[in-house]
Amino acid sequence: MLNRRDILETIKMIDEEHLDIRTVTMGISLFDCVDRDVDAFCDRVYEKITRLAGNLVATGDAIAREYGIPIINKRVAVTPIALVTPGYSVEDMLKVAHALERAAITCGINFVGGYSALVHKMATQSDLNLIKSLPRALKETSRVCSSINVATTKAGINLDAVKLMGEIIRECAEATAEADSIGCAKLVVFANVPEDNPFMAGAFHGVGEGECVINVGVSGPGVVSSAIAKHPEADITEIADIVKKTAFKITRMGQMVANEACRRLDVPFGIVDLSLAPTPAVGDSVAHILEEMGLERCGTHGTTACLALLNDAVKKGGTMASSHVGGLSGAFIPVSEDAGMIRAAGEGVLTLDKLEAMTAVCSVGLDMIAIPGDTPASTISAIIADEISIGVINNKTTAVRVIPAIGKDVGESVAFGGLLGEAPIMPVHRESSEKFISRGGRIPAPIHSLRN
Repeated sequence: MLNRRDILETIKMIDEEHLDIRTVTMGISLFDCVDRDVDAFCDRVYEKITRLAGNLVATGDAIAREYGIPIINKRVAVTPIALVTPGYSVEDMLKVAHALERAAITCGINFVGGYSALVHKMATQSDLNLIKSLPRALKETSRVCSSINVATTKAGINLDAVKLMGEIIRECAEATAEADSIGCAKLVVFANVPEDNPFMAGAFHGVGEGECVINVGVSGPGVVSSAIAKHPEADITEIADIVKKTAFKITRMGQMVANEACRRLDVPFGIVDLSLAPTPAVGDSVAHILEEMGLERCGTHGTTACLALLNDAVKKGGTMASSHVGGLSGAFIPVSEDAGMIRAAGEGVLTLDKLEAMTAVCSVGLDMIAIPGDTPASTISAIIADEISIGVINNKTTAVRVIPAIGKDVGESVAFGGLLGEAPIMPVHRESSEKFISRGGRIPAPIHSLRN
């Protein structure tokens, strides 16, 4: 039974501490749409998405009104497109991207994920053609998101794919240079990519999923920060307990919304993603949580330890609150989307190297980081290789979403607006990694991957 105190506490979380459901994402299988004829395939994709997700936005809005819980985004994720487009050319892939865009516009969703390829071991021609289409696809659409998985703990790291993605990210940046290279904000490179992630740009509907499913992503950095602030004298064990209890409350709300959305849409429930996803709004920052723990500024010594505690406590508390937890589930550290991260990066306290260290203990990776526009493709690939290796060795998900800001340098910034926010351009090492990246091949899987 909910008592009066619980209800008032939840109202306060929503009204004052930025608690919301960040996304209700419908996953849709496209395997039954496969056709050698690209136009027939596009027609089937458009029809299926609009039929199944046609009421997604209206349903989310109705739940938000009735329960007073903000539901910020309604989204769709589809089967990785490279898996369902046999023999398609680059031009064919672009037709598919536009079909996904039309379906997203018709449904009123803000993003559709799954313009994706899984190349962690090797790449098919369909994979390569999709990847080669990305600069144009992300320039010519505004709602299509892409993720490319280049490594797994089981397979190792496909360095050929890593090299290619460095080049593609530069091309995407140049293709959208007039808009601060925003195309790169819709493209993420993964290791150990989860198949049920509701957050963009990494969402897709995995091959082990059913016909259609609802995944929900909750958020509440402001709630966690506020909870810690109420206990200024707590020791670190007590802080962990506070975070666990708070994560439980946040996740219970997400579970309730997921159940209600599934009932109204007559779609099975998939997972709740526990991730603390920040926004540029003041008071909605993961960095501020770490600073409430006792750091003068996020990025200083002790930041990785505080983030490790936060990530672990969020998982422990959230797991108890949902029947199925999945996606990424932990703490996000996207620089452009977090007011505290933006400030720390702008002051030079939070560096790219420190962010890389932090990703060893959090749920994503180097996310929404702007770098100088003249950064060579080989350096971008080397940044990817470093980050992806953390995921492979530690058997966890890591990812890279970097934005080479064409025509800009350290001391300037990029601005995307909305949830994507703005980011100061961070320096990168200028020493060349070209010879390493050009070697190509595959970095073998770590020995502890041999568990059969």
